[in-house]
Amino acid sequence: MNKKLTCVDLFSGAGGLSRGFFDAGYDVVLGVDFDDSALKTFKANHGNAEAMKLDLFNHDNLSVITNYLNKKNIKLDVLIGGPPCQGFSIAGPRNMNDKRNYLYLAMVKLAKILKPRAVVLENVPGMLQTNGGIGAKRIIDDFSVLGYTMTAKILYAPDFGIPQIRKRVFFVGLLESEEKFVFPDPICLPSEYVTCEDAIGDLPALEGIYGDAIQEYECEPLTNYQRVMRKNSQKIYNHIGSIHEPKTVELLKLIPEGKNYKALPPELSARFKYHEALTRYNSKKPSLTINTGHRSHFHYKWNRIPTVRESARLQSFPDDFIFYGSKAEQYRQVGNAVPPMLGEVVAKKLKLILEKQNEE
Repeated sequence: MNKKLTCVDLFSGAGGLSRGFFDAGYDVVLGVDFDDSALKTFKANHGNAEAMKLDLFNHDNLSVITNYLNKKNIKLDVLIGGPPCQGFSIAGPRNMNDKRNYLYLAMVKLAKILKPRAVVLENVPGMLQTNGGIGAKRIIDDFSVLGYTMTAKILYAPDFGIPQIRKRVFFVGLLESEEKFVFPDPICLPSEYVTCEDAIGDLPALEGIYGDAIQEYECEPLTNYQRVMRKNSQKIYNHIGSIHEPKTVELLKLIPEGKNYKALPPELSARFKYHEALTRYNSKKPSLTINTGHRSHFHYKWNRIPTVRESARLQSFPDDFIFYGSKAEQYRQVGNAVPPMLGEVVAKKLKLILEKQNEE
């Protein structure tokens, strides 16, 4: 039997990208982050993977990783990661000098030491667009110097069966390779996109109640997507409702699905400035990009924000992926993650290349 390809995830968070690699059949051996609750979630959802808390601004800490792998006699096949690059994100002020823009250098330095056969780096599309794409050029140049043949592409989540409008740029590098990585083709036409209702329509309503920490499914899966999400789970976790102030509920009652605060009468809508305030999802479309829980998105039918489980479903986390920490921490973990199914399509394509190399 072929040995599984090994994988280490830097800036792992809860592990959306690495869960994609795990589901594609990789041996995820280690996740590194600085968030305690995210690391607890990571460790619980990636088989026998270890979780390690390290400050990756300090590159001296990379020796902790190399020592661990050496001690376990692990030869690394793929280094993956989604380093924070807030300076390139459209969600906040674009500051090219934000020191977080350079966190990716921890991946470069570790790749130089360990020489994995491939590197996969995921980030915001702004890397390719802001200031003429200087961020993307830095990444490509720095890995190219180490001998990696780099390819970058923006992937659109709904094209790959994920019920969420989300774009992410992926950089894939192959070590000492004459061929470039070719990204997978979309598997869904716009008319086939998985919708919010397709994704979460089977979950309990919880309107006006919190609900129990662990719940029963109330019906059979109603769509193929729900069947996939429920495949390895007998119960519902992380599905706790939010009870809003009566005045918020009264405003929500005035907003049709797919609309936001602009649908309110002018004297009410004038109170809001944030462009996504009081946005109600459209049941017949993918959701907006899942955020880290700042309470601006609402269920298409019920007068409440989506639960952590609903947000996780929209991110393509299966129901057996359980989140730990406070409710706020769980929302942050979900919102910061790469959709696992997006990671998985990249992982599967890369696996074909690496296994072919093994045969040569």
